[in-house]
Amino acid sequence: MTDREIFYRHLGLPSFNAMDLEIVKADGIWFYDRTGKKFMDLVSGITVSNVGHRHPKVIQAISEQTDKYLHLNVYGEFIQSPQVKLAKKLVSLLPETLNNVFFVNSGSEAIEGSLKLAKRYTGRSGIISFYNAYHGSTHGSLSITGNESLKNAYRPLLPGIRQIEFNNLSHLEAITSDTACVVLETVQAEAGIVSIHQEFIDCLVKRCRDLKVLILLDDIQMGLGRTGKMFSFEHFGFIPDILALAKALGAGMPLGAFISSKEIMETLAYNPELGHITTFGGHPVSCAAAIAGLDVLLSENLLGQVAGKGRILEEKLGHHPGFSAVRRAGLALGIDLKNQDKKEHFMRSAIGHGAIIDWYMFRPATFRIAPPLTITPDELEEACQRILAAAHESLE
Repeated sequence: MTDREIFYRHLGLPSFNAMDLEIVKADGIWFYDRTGKKFMDLVSGITVSNVGHRHPKVIQAISEQTDKYLHLNVYGEFIQSPQVKLAKKLVSLLPETLNNVFFVNSGSEAIEGSLKLAKRYTGRSGIISFYNAYHGSTHGSLSITGNESLKNAYRPLLPGIRQIEFNNLSHLEAITSDTACVVLETVQAEAGIVSIHQEFIDCLVKRCRDLKVLILLDDIQMGLGRTGKMFSFEHFGFIPDILALAKALGAGMPLGAFISSKEIMETLAYNPELGHITTFGGHPVSCAAAIAGLDVLLSENLLGQVAGKGRILEEKLGHHPGFSAVRRAGLALGIDLKNQDKKEHFMRSAIGHGAIIDWYMFRPATFRIAPPLTITPDELEEACQRILAAAHESLE
């Protein structure tokens, strides 16, 4: 059987509508299929490849670590240099209250650990999350995800969850002294790039502080440079109590983390001991890659280029008659189609023109543009040409 036949016969798939591309190589922002055709990755593997695919410094770090050791023991038992160095690096980039890192494998796991931590530290069970927020697919993370169509088939889920409207000040009354944490994104990615209002976050923070409710920030999609800051909360003048990271953290390798203060985090170590455990969390190869990825973000000044690159995309794509609106946060764009019925035709046309785009889960007429932060000015120009060619072909 061919790889394609095996793919459809023996892989468990989350959808019957796979993109169906057979990629044999990736480099920078480029994918290559078996025929040698080039595709521009304009979604970064869903905001994973912020430093591009196979960045030389990341590959070097992976190679050097594989020459030393792979998995040694379950997370937290041995002192492993990549984990220690990465924790130190992350803490150096964060406010002093976010000084303790627990490594896991993915974003969903980071959310699961964060929820347990909030409940354990506060002794409360209530959790507030937001409609149109996406936090993962495991039972706990799905429970706080704000879209009922994803959840109905798996109920009952976690009790004690209440969802409120993003940017609706009156809904903040739902936060009470029974609430362990409020889980939020500063930019709701899967809603199609919807940013939090400053007044709303200011009022949310005040209410949480008054009631001693923890703020859990899911920065899994929008952290690590995507907004132009290393962490998205830096735009809004507040500090979360717990920060969840993944996706771009591993620079292409699987890695997640939740970060808090030592006071909060150490409650997972007693009553009961081993309050949260993982076998492969903080895998040394993934941690080595992550250190290199952070170094690339900083040494190549990628964060300082984000806003300008995002504006180029916004300006060049925003005026096409087939598009009705553009929302942008840094180098992440949500572009609405005027005619949702042409969505599939547009997607096929974009692939035909060698542009990989994607759709937001909770805004089905909106397509995603979030290229690697390493994209060059010439590549930005070419990306716009390919998308506009697809739009001219399929939307007019």
